[in-house]
Amino acid sequence: MTDIIKLTAAEIAAKIAAGELTAVEVTEAHLARIEAVDEKVHAFLHVDREGALAQARAVDAKRAAGEKLGPLAGVPLALKDIFTTEGIPTTVGSKILEGWIPPYDATLTKRLKDADVVILGKTNMDEFAMGSSTENSAYGPTGNPWDLTRIPGGSGGGSSAALASYEAPLAIGTDTGGSIRQPAAVTGTVGVKPTYGAVSRYGMVAFSSSLDQGGPCARTVLDAALLHEVIAGHDPLDSTSIDAPVPPVVEAARNGSVAGMRVGVVKQFSGEGYQAGVVQRFNESVELLKSLGAEIVELDCPSFDLALSAYYLIAPSECSSNLARFDAMRYGLRVGDDGTKSAEDVTALTREAGFGDEVKRRIILGTYALSSGYYDAYYGSAQKVRTLITRDFEKAFEQVDVIVSPTTPTTAFPIGERADDPMAMYLADLCTIPTNMAGNAAMSLPCGLAPEDGLPVGLQIIAPAMKDDRLYKVGAAVEAAFVEKWGHPLLEEAPSL
Repeated sequence: MTDIIKLTAAEIAAKIAAGELTAVEVTEAHLARIEAVDEKVHAFLHVDREGALAQARAVDAKRAAGEKLGPLAGVPLALKDIFTTEGIPTTVGSKILEGWIPPYDATLTKRLKDADVVILGKTNMDEFAMGSSTENSAYGPTGNPWDLTRIPGGSGGGSSAALASYEAPLAIGTDTGGSIRQPAAVTGTVGVKPTYGAVSRYGMVAFSSSLDQGGPCARTVLDAALLHEVIAGHDPLDSTSIDAPVPPVVEAARNGSVAGMRVGVVKQFSGEGYQAGVVQRFNESVELLKSLGAEIVELDCPSFDLALSAYYLIAPSECSSNLARFDAMRYGLRVGDDGTKSAEDVTALTREAGFGDEVKRRIILGTYALSSGYYDAYYGSAQKVRTLITRDFEKAFEQVDVIVSPTTPTTAFPIGERADDPMAMYLADLCTIPTNMAGNAAMSLPCGLAPEDGLPVGLQIIAPAMKDDRLYKVGAAVEAAFVEKWGHPLLEEAPSL
């Protein structure tokens, strides 16, 4: 079992295709690992043992019949519990959808199944993807496998923890303000936020519709690229889906190089609040890029300083609109329906019981920002700042091919440390939010361990919209050089559970 769970997704797929392993053997090894460690980690909310084994048997039958297998056929995956899955629960980490079983698959879920990827189950997350630590889940927090007393990032902490604890070689996350990249950074894994609209949002429970984006999570850059290629592409069921070819991400990951590239370093992604070890590892990464033949260009993007404030007006405003559908009338939880109360009373009681504190905080903030007399002062102004951020990116990408920064200002903080300080919690997404505001593509990959606490540090790479292949080209080059020089932080120094 240990040998199987340590393999990369690419290695697993190759061994299944060659007949060296069966998909059932691989699936059983990961299900055994989940059974052995997930009580401590709490990465999963629901494990679909029978469904996963049925998918695996179908892959083995295809191979036995001589059918051609896809590049990830038989590889297990942990799916964030924000995508609908026919026949198994989708809760979005909330009590208001506890026990809800969707009657259909999200487009992303369907594409995974069509590619013969084996879905192990649904992972824990901050309720409705609102948070930076996976402490806001109605079903309890997830631990970071590097140190179970610390957060695994959020909102997709369950997916990142599943990777770091070897419960799955692949995972899916969603990124509204950093919820793929920030968990990747603090768990020593790879996470990619594709260009907005590159991966279908049909069947993905909405938090902030103009910011939400599904994406791949893995332990290596190549694995992330292989998964990216499976889930991306135009979807007529999603009006925001981009009708354009998927960039050649796998080819870029297999041929990583930064020779002759211009790499930008933004001065706004530094200063007060950045942990010394994070800054040290980032500076080393910049020197590594330089040694690989990249030209480093310093950039000034003044509007980035306003991104956090603007985001926490736009995202809650869209959240208050999207979550209005949870009214106890159509699906999910219903409280107080005893025949004596009005529909309004039942809706109010249900929302009081079903939504957690962070969700209520954002609904109230967003409803206020959209209210008569305040719309222009708050939401309208935030949208103007969003335009300025987009323009700053456009100017920057006239000078450079990609931008790099720390993914998070600090390493994983202790569970509970910021629970009573929302502003401190929100600062965890300081470096990631501007990309969501502009709709660009971005990746986080490991760049070492912070010397003061021995915890993973993430390097963020940002590329222009629809130039996602640049992320993989640079990421693969950095990963290869890093492994050669220092060893992979997860594959070589993995924490024990």
